[in-house]
Amino acid sequence: MDGDFAQAAWHEIGSVDDIPRLGARIVRLHGEDIAVFRTASDGVFALHDSCPHKQGQLSQGIVHGESVTCPLHNWVIGLADGRAKEPDEGCTRTIPVRLEGRRVLLGLER
Repeated sequence: MDGDFAQAAWHEIGSVDDIPRLGARIVRLHGEDIAVFRTASDGVFALHDSCPHKQGQLSQGIVHGESVTCPLHNWVIGLADGRAKEPDEGCTRTIPVRLEGRRVLLGLER
């Protein structure tokens, strides 16, 4: 396990199958909305559900490859790092994800 995640409190949120392929599910943990995304190849990523540009809900965006396009102004955000793709600039906070079989766990700071 990566040292940055060693202090995380892991929260099970359900199965990979609960997240639509090429879509997202919103999870509310500790008072914040987290968008949990599933790629075509069943990769699972989690981001704070807010675009760094105008706070559009990324969970309502279009997933393609390992990116999501914000529904408000078409900014493309990397699912793995939360960074806006050029020419745009900005970053959305990522949430650690761990899979145990088909179960999805999110890591939040303790």
